[in-house]
Amino acid sequence: MSQPRFIHLRTHSEHSLLEGAVPVKKLVGLAAQAGMPAVALTDTNALFAALEFSVTAREKGVQPIVGCQITLASEGGFDGAVVLLAQDRAGWMNLMALGSALFLREGGARPHVTEAELAAHAGGLICLTGGGTGPLGRMVAAGRLPEARGWLTRMAEAFGDRLYVELQRHPSEAGPLMPAEAASEAGMIDLAYDLALPLVATNDVHFPKPDMFEAHDALICIADKCFVDQRQPRRRLTPAHHFKSAEEMAALFADLPEAIENTVEIARRCAFAVETHKPILPRFAEDEVEELRRQAREGLEARLAVVPLSAPRETYDERLAFEVGIIEQMGFPGYFLIVADFIKWAKGQGIPVGPGRGSGAGSLVAWALTITDLDPLRYNLLFERFLNPERVSMPDFDIDFCMDRREEVIRYVQNRYGRDKVGQIITFGQMLSKAAVRDVGRVLQMSYSQCDRLSKMIPVEGVKPVSVTKALADEPRLREQAAAEPQVKRLLDYAAQVEGLYRNASTHAAGVVIGDRPLEQLVPLYRDPASDMPATQFNMKWVEQAGLVKFDFLGLKTLTVIQNAVDLIRASGRRLHVAADGRTLYDPPAGAVDEINAIPLDDPASYDLFASARTVAVFQVESQGMMDALRRMRPTCIEDIVALVALYRPGPMENIPVYCDVKNGRRELESIHVTIDHILAETQGIIVYQEQVMQIAQVMAGYSLGGADLLRRAMGKKKPEEMARERPKFIDGCAARGVDAKKAGEVFDLLEKFANYGFNKSHAAAYAVVSYQTAWLKANHPVEFMAAVMNCDIHLTDKLAILKRETDRMGIEVVPPCVNRSDAGFAVRDGRILYALGALKGVGTEAMRLITEARGDRPFRDLQEFARRVDMKRVGKRPLETLARAGAFDALDPNRAAVLASLDGLVAWSAAVQAAAVSNQSSLFGGGEDLPPPRPVSAAMWLPAERLGEEHGAIGFYLTGHPLDDDQPALKRKKVLTHAELCAEAAAGPMVAYIAGTVSSRQEKKSARGNRFAFVHLSDPTGLYEVTMFSDLLDTARPLLEPGTGIVLQVEAEPSGDGVKLLARSVRTVEDYTADAGPGGLAVELAEGAVLAEVAAALSRIAAEVRASPRARGPVLLRLEESGQQVDIEVAADAPLNPAARQMLRAVPGVRDVVEV
Repeated sequence: MSQPRFIHLRTHSEHSLLEGAVPVKKLVGLAAQAGMPAVALTDTNALFAALEFSVTAREKGVQPIVGCQITLASEGGFDGAVVLLAQDRAGWMNLMALGSALFLREGGARPHVTEAELAAHAGGLICLTGGGTGPLGRMVAAGRLPEARGWLTRMAEAFGDRLYVELQRHPSEAGPLMPAEAASEAGMIDLAYDLALPLVATNDVHFPKPDMFEAHDALICIADKCFVDQRQPRRRLTPAHHFKSAEEMAALFADLPEAIENTVEIARRCAFAVETHKPILPRFAEDEVEELRRQAREGLEARLAVVPLSAPRETYDERLAFEVGIIEQMGFPGYFLIVADFIKWAKGQGIPVGPGRGSGAGSLVAWALTITDLDPLRYNLLFERFLNPERVSMPDFDIDFCMDRREEVIRYVQNRYGRDKVGQIITFGQMLSKAAVRDVGRVLQMSYSQCDRLSKMIPVEGVKPVSVTKALADEPRLREQAAAEPQVKRLLDYAAQVEGLYRNASTHAAGVVIGDRPLEQLVPLYRDPASDMPATQFNMKWVEQAGLVKFDFLGLKTLTVIQNAVDLIRASGRRLHVAADGRTLYDPPAGAVDEINAIPLDDPASYDLFASARTVAVFQVESQGMMDALRRMRPTCIEDIVALVALYRPGPMENIPVYCDVKNGRRELESIHVTIDHILAETQGIIVYQEQVMQIAQVMAGYSLGGADLLRRAMGKKKPEEMARERPKFIDGCAARGVDAKKAGEVFDLLEKFANYGFNKSHAAAYAVVSYQTAWLKANHPVEFMAAVMNCDIHLTDKLAILKRETDRMGIEVVPPCVNRSDAGFAVRDGRILYALGALKGVGTEAMRLITEARGDRPFRDLQEFARRVDMKRVGKRPLETLARAGAFDALDPNRAAVLASLDGLVAWSAAVQAAAVSNQSSLFGGGEDLPPPRPVSAAMWLPAERLGEEHGAIGFYLTGHPLDDDQPALKRKKVLTHAELCAEAAAGPMVAYIAGTVSSRQEKKSARGNRFAFVHLSDPTGLYEVTMFSDLLDTARPLLEPGTGIVLQVEAEPSGDGVKLLARSVRTVEDYTADAGPGGLAVELAEGAVLAEVAAALSRIAAEVRASPRARGPVLLRLEESGQQVDIEVAADAPLNPAARQMLRAVPGVRDVVEV
C-alpha cells in the first residue's frame, strides 16, 4: 500500500499570539520530518510571519503555502473563521489587503473582515470554509440550513472552483469529534455534495505534539483570563490539535479519502511564496544624482566657511568627490537626500538633533548635508566603515532627536511623503521565563506572592532571565520547591514549555519605513491601539527583507537635557557664551549664538571636571567605573574622551590602565611596527577602533579600505575558513612592503583579537562630543544644567535623589516644593533650583500646570484663595494630598496635618465656586465670591519624624531633613561616622568603622557558588550609600533591613574613586546602639510670648507618655530670656531624653527649639 499523502493547510505559529505554539522553524521542520513536500501557515488574523515562513520553508526544501485564518463577520451574526491561501501573486496582494483591513478599521473594532471585503479581494485566493467553528459550520449546527446554503452559494460566486468545504475531526473526551464538529459535519457534507463543492480535511494545528496540550491550555487561559481547572465547556482544543502525521489524518478520514487527496491538490495549486526585494525608496528628485552633488557641494562650502579646516582644502574636495561617486555607484543618492531633508527640517524647527550616531559620522557627504555635525577629517573617520563599495548593503543612519520632539519629525515625514506611505515597524514581546512563571501561576490559581517568589529565584544573565530549565539546574531553592510541591512542579513544567512564545505585539521604538507607494501594496499592515500610525506586520528583520528601508528616529534624553539647559540659561537673562558670574567663555561665530555645537572643545574647566570625575549626570561617563577611569586618565582633549567611550566595554577595558599610564608618562609607548605608529599614536599605541584595524591592513598589507573592512568583518565572525584565506593574503601584502613574515603573522593575530573587541570610532567620536557638551554645561552653567537633568528625570524618584545629593555637593540650593514659588517642572531663580511640583509622586505635570497657570504672577494668600482660584476638583484630591504631605502648602498654612484634614471641604467648595463662575450666576452668587468657605479644620501638627516620613512618601526621598538628624548627637558620642566622614577618612586606606543609615531598599542576589548576598541601600543626612552584606550576616540581619529602619553597621571600608566600598560586619538598630549614649539633659527654649504654665503642663504629659530606657533619662530645663539674661529652670529631674521625646517637645506650642545640655 502506498504511503498516504496529506498536506497540513491550517497551522498556527507563535505569531498567533497567545494561541499558537509552533515556532516557524519548528513547523517547517515537522513538515520535512513527516515527508510532507509542502505546508501552510495560517496564523489567526495575522500575516506576521508570511515572509519569514516563505524563506525558511524554501531553505529547507519545503513548499510554503502562505495563508491566514481570518475572522469573517457574516450576515445573521454567524461570525467565524475562514482560511485563505494565496494561490499566486494576485492572491497575495488580496491577502495583504484583507490582512491590513483586519487592523486598520476605524473605531478600534476587533479584527475582522466583512463578506463584501472578502468578495472584493477573492481573486487568487483559495478559501476553506472554516470547519465546525466557521460561519458555515455554525449555521448548520444551529439548524439554519437555508442561511448556510445562501452563504455557501455567495462564497462560491466569489471564489468559484477555489472554494473548499473544510472538515475537521479532533477526537476529544466527548467522543470521536468535538461538539461543534459533530453538530455540523453531516450537514456540511450534504451541502457540499448538493452544490458540487469539493471537501478538504484539515487539522487545526496549535502545538507540535500531544504532550504539550496541558501547557498549551495554560497559554489559552492566559489569553482568555480564566483558570486552567475551569474545564468544560471552556476548553475549545484537545490533545488532537497537534501536528499529525499523514497516516493519522488518512485514518481519521478513511471514509472521505477525497478530503485528504484535496490537500495535495490545493498544495499543487498554490505555487506562490512571498519574495524578498531590493530596497524600495520614494523618488526625492527628478535627478537625484545631480541633486545630491549640488547639495553636497553647497553644504561643504557652507561648513568650511565657519569651521576651521583640519586638512588642506583639496583633501576635502577629493574626499567629497570620492564619497559622492561611491554613493552614486551604489544607487543611494535618494537615501541620503531623504535623511538630509527631514534633519534639515528638524533643525529649522529648533528641534535638537544629535551630532551623529554609528558609522554614519564617518561620511563627509553626511556632514556637508548636515546629517551629522562632526567633521570626519578632524577625527580621522573612515567613509568605508559606513558604506563599503566592495560590499553592497544599505547605508543606515541612526538619528538622535530630542526625546520630547521626535514625534514632530515623524509627522513631517508623513506629510512630506504621504501618510499611506509611511509606517512604523511591528515588534513582538516574548514571554520570558520570569513572566511565564507569573502568568502560568496565575491561571493555576496560585497566590501572587508564591509566584512572585518563584519568579525571583530565576537568575538573570545580562539583561534577560535564564530559561526555566537552566534556572532549575542552577538554583537549588527552585529545585527544592519543585520537589516539595507538585503544583510548583506543574507550574515550572508548563512555564518551560510556553516561555519564548510571543505574548503581544507593539511597535519598534525608533524604526520608521517610507515607501514609494502605499505601504499596503508592499507589506501587510497593523495598527497598535496606542498609535494612529500604521505599522508593518513584518518585524525589523523581515521588513527590510521585503524591500522597505528603515529610518531610525531615536529619542535621546541627553539632547533634551542640553536644550532644556540652554532654554533655562536664556530664561535667566544670559547667553550660552556668558557664565553665571558674567565671564565671557568664548566668542560665538556669527549666527551661532546659543548653539551648543559651536562651543569650543578646549575648555579647561570641562577637562578639569572630567579629570576629577565630577561627572554625575554627564553623558556616557556617570558610572562609578567610568569615574575611576577618568581619574586615572585625566583627559586633556576630546580624543581622550573618544578613546574612553570606546575602551569602556568588556574586553577592551583591560587596556584602560595602559592607555592612562602611557598618556601620563608612567609607561613607555610600545611600538607594534614603525609603519603603523602614526595610526596608533592617538590611542597611546593600543588598537582601540575598528577603523584602526582597517588602516593597519591598508598601510601594512596593501588592502583597500573596502577590502580592509571585509577583513575586519571576517575577523569579527571568527570563521576559520575565512581566516585561512585571509592570513596568507595579509602576510604576502606585508612582504611586498618590506615587513617580514613573522612580524606580519604577529600583527595579523593582534588584528584578529582586536577586530572582535574594537569599537566603531565614528560612534565613539559622536557620543564623546555629546558627553563633552554636557560636561561643558555642568562646568560653566551648573545650576541650569542640573535643573535640566532633573526635568528630564522628573518622574524617576531614585534618579532625583542622586541628583539632589549631587547638587548638595556642588553647593547648589534646592528650594522645597511650594505652590507659590515652584513650577510644574524644575526652574531656576536667583541661582537656586526650585523643586518641581510635577516631580512629587503620583501628581502628574498636567495637574500641576493647572495650579501654576491659576497662580500666574500673583501668589496665593491662603488656602481659601487657593481653592477659589484653582479648580481643585480638576487637580484631584490625591495630588492635593501629596502636595500637603510634601509641604507645598506651607506658605499658606504650616500645619500640614490641618491642611490634609481640610482638603475634603476645600475641594467641594472649590468645585462649587468654579461651577458658579462657569454658569455665570454672578447676580445671585457673585461668581462664587459669596459662597461661604468651609471652616478651618484643626489638627495637631505632625511631629518632626512624622513630618519627614510623610514628606518622604510624597517626594520619594528626604529633602528638608533626615530621620537620623535627632540621633546625630548620640551617634557622635558613640563614635559613629556619617557617610561623608567615612569617605574622607577611608581615602587614606582601608579601615573598619561604624556608620548609621536609614534603610531605603535591599537587593538580594546569588553568587556563582550559590551563596546569597545583598546590596543594602541606605541614606544618612550626608547622602545615599550602599553596603554589601554576605549570607552569614544577611540571614540574621534580614528583619532589620526593612525600608525606613534606622540601623548602625560595623563596616569594612575600602577606597573606591571618590567614595568607599562598604562590607557589613554587624548590624544593630540605632535605638539599641545609642540607648546608653543619651545626653546629660535637654533645654527647652521658649519662643517670645510663650505661656509658661501651658508649656510646663505639656512637658509633664510628655514625660508620662513616652517610654524610654532608664539609660536615656535625665533633667529637662526651661530656658527663658529675661532682661537679656538666659535663665534655666529645671522642670523634671528624670525625664525621657530620647529622639521621640525631643520631637514631641518641639511640637509643643510656644517651644522654639530643644537642645542638649
